[in-house]
Amino acid sequence: MISVYPSSETLFANNGLKILKPLKALIRKEDNGDFYLDLRDDLENLEYYQSGNIVRVPTPWGNQCFRLKSPQIENKKINVRAQHLYFDSQNYIIKDSYVVDKNCNDALDHLNSATDIPSPFSTLSDVPTVFSYRCVRKSLAEAVSDVIGRWGGHLIRNNWNIEVRQNAGQDRGVNLVYGKNIINITASEDWSNIVTKLMPVGKDGLLLEEVWLELDEQLYEIPYSKVVSFDQITINQEDFSDGEGNIDDAAYQAALISDLRTKGLNYLNENSAPKVNYSLDAYLKNISDIGDTIWVKHPKCKIDIITHVIALEFDVISKRITKVEFGNFKNNLKNLLNTVENKIIEKVETAEQNVTAKLEKELLEATNAIKDKLGASYVVYEGDKILIVDALPKEEAKNVIMINSGGIGFSSTGINGVFNSAWTISGELNMENINVINLVADMIKGGTLKLGSNLNESGICELFDDGNTLIVQLDKDGITIFCSDGRTIKMNAEIGFCGYDTDGTPLYWSSGDEFHMKKCVVENEITIANGLRFIPISNSANTGIGVVAMV
Repeated sequence: MISVYPSSETLFANNGLKILKPLKALIRKEDNGDFYLDLRDDLENLEYYQSGNIVRVPTPWGNQCFRLKSPQIENKKINVRAQHLYFDSQNYIIKDSYVVDKNCNDALDHLNSATDIPSPFSTLSDVPTVFSYRCVRKSLAEAVSDVIGRWGGHLIRNNWNIEVRQNAGQDRGVNLVYGKNIINITASEDWSNIVTKLMPVGKDGLLLEEVWLELDEQLYEIPYSKVVSFDQITINQEDFSDGEGNIDDAAYQAALISDLRTKGLNYLNENSAPKVNYSLDAYLKNISDIGDTIWVKHPKCKIDIITHVIALEFDVISKRITKVEFGNFKNNLKNLLNTVENKIIEKVETAEQNVTAKLEKELLEATNAIKDKLGASYVVYEGDKILIVDALPKEEAKNVIMINSGGIGFSSTGINGVFNSAWTISGELNMENINVINLVADMIKGGTLKLGSNLNESGICELFDDGNTLIVQLDKDGITIFCSDGRTIKMNAEIGFCGYDTDGTPLYWSSGDEFHMKKCVVENEITIANGLRFIPISNSANTGIGVVAMV
């Protein structure tokens, strides 16, 4: 039963203004994307299809409500699109709110309570990851999108309830055979990262004893061999020291080998099947929601490709899912945040003689690389996006830049490849490598900040007060505190702790287990070894110092 309600309705406990019988009622639902209802009806029912009114329809996910937007009249028929109630969250603004070290559930609760007017939504999440996030002048909908970008997960929309879940859908045992029971299908495939035989390379060119990692079964008619280098910065040599500077090289090398083998096997398993997207205009039994698992047997593979429903269309009138899109990747900017690592790891292998010169050299090389491509770049406009490619036709391009309302994505594996770098509309910059000469930021937060080595230019941290006066400096010489009267305090491994006057003469310092000072003012008392106390006395007979033995 399809019912229509006035725009102010929040409970939907009755049949509303009228029970509608439209000519068409089709729902489109995407994973972390669109969720809308397209309606078509006779013109005589126009009064019920006014902008702002809410339509409640039965779906496989319970009764869901959609808000009507701008009805249009065509040949005595009404056509109107209604957005799911979730999109009302665009009307609730967060001026400035800071989520500090919270899991996803607490982050959603925090943001939902920070809107300019009380939010009608309730929030829930089972994503345990802890992050921080500052939301400034954004709608609640934008904030939820940013949360998904940082914390990950799938957006579950149920009327006034907003949930972010680690997993969506179920495995209902759906198996399809490409070319047999899925003949009428639109397919997009990416075989560029397929690997069945891998040579993993680790720190300083480290190789496994067996050199190659291979799948137990030959999956394809031809081999797919690759050499891939892996970052091993999590294996620290210092962790294998006995505390006196002696390194257990055997244990260190064994840890590197174990880490390299694990990373190689994970890479091999993750890339043993092609990346595919399928769109099927047909009814699929046992498919009912976004995220449902579909096992696809591909004619070129000896294994089933595990895919998930990423979008579907549901006909409310016939009560059937009429279109299903499924795959193991989604190549558009809306979902880049789910496929790009949300942290940037900077690795320093060797000390450079001049960091500034190195960065300027890399910037010059990048500039020249761009200039070299000015005569070999092509712009393709496709309505909802712009592609910049290095070859035509676009299907033969290798380097691709995609621009749409979600942001800018970069791929080196063609238009159907993986966009591993992105600059999204929400302000996220996700890159595999960043070189910066000057960085200005409100907050920098990460796992490890590396400064120094033998090049002091890369190892200085300065702290200034409100008057732009330097008050603390951290560099290769340790920590220096600058006092307002010209005195300084230093702490480092050589001198320990020392305070200096304006001429650089030590005033107080530590030496081993001793503390020295030129002058000392004690306000109350001095206690020595819990056995002797020096205290001030003042009575009618004496004024001075009294010495008291402690019992």
